[in-house]
Amino acid sequence: MGRESGRTTLRRQLRAFLEEDHYREDLTTDTLIPPALRARARVSAQAPGVVSGVAVVLMLLRDQGLQARALVKDGDRVKRGTGVIEMEGKAQRILQVERTALNLLSHLSGVATTTAEAVQNAHRTRPGFAIAATRKTLPGLRDLEKAAVIHGGGIPHRRDLSSSILIKNNHLALVPLKAAVRRARDRVGPRGTVMVEVRSYPQAADAIRSGANQLLFDNVTPRTARRWAEGLQREGLRNGILLEVSGGIRPRTVGRFVSSGVDRASLGYLTHSAPVLPLHLTVAPLGRRVVARPHP
Repeated sequence: MGRESGRTTLRRQLRAFLEEDHYREDLTTDTLIPPALRARARVSAQAPGVVSGVAVVLMLLRDQGLQARALVKDGDRVKRGTGVIEMEGKAQRILQVERTALNLLSHLSGVATTTAEAVQNAHRTRPGFAIAATRKTLPGLRDLEKAAVIHGGGIPHRRDLSSSILIKNNHLALVPLKAAVRRARDRVGPRGTVMVEVRSYPQAADAIRSGANQLLFDNVTPRTARRWAEGLQREGLRNGILLEVSGGIRPRTVGRFVSSGVDRASLGYLTHSAPVLPLHLTVAPLGRRVVARPHP
């Protein structure tokens, strides 16, 4: 998909988000706010974190006829009270799009903040240890959530099922390991990625001998991950093989894996369980200064 085509698709998606909220039928705003009234507003962080979604929300606001500018950029760290976005335009439209804009910005900034926490905890022991996302994303938000992971210092991993081959336990319930890896290797060629999810050391060794060049240690303890990595090294099977751990890992626990001999950890938590970064929008009539107030 080309860049322009991608932007068109995103604009269509953002309009759908607004339509979901029936933003043009806002009973309260239509009743109370005169159509001619113009206002300005400011979005501020209510807690420290890493912001993501700024560029996307600017697109949403501008497409609705509002003049909007970013006070920070995606990937920036903010403190409580830091201004994120300012906007100006019809007061009705600001209030109509407020919740959708804040929902997106808060969620994506939460993903970025959670990723940054995991990266920080890992790099405290081993700089360069990679923190990866998974495909456990919300439908319709995958690309935005993957971008938020990048803004937090992580890597997006597979975007979708067509990105690379990952042979999982349910595949191996239907096809024997050696046959599965052989078919995968035939499909992607000698230099392509063939990752296998493994749940035992013999399975890990067999996967490499069969032609896999990446292993995913699924639901293992740090001690088990270390034992398997050391075993592969002793058997001469570690050279050029990427080792990843996944399954139940949290930002606060990822540091336990960085000394286990694996190369990276993938955390579904980054996208499916990240708490939002609280943000607040303060509005005032045009000509009057916007004062950001702490939100209770």
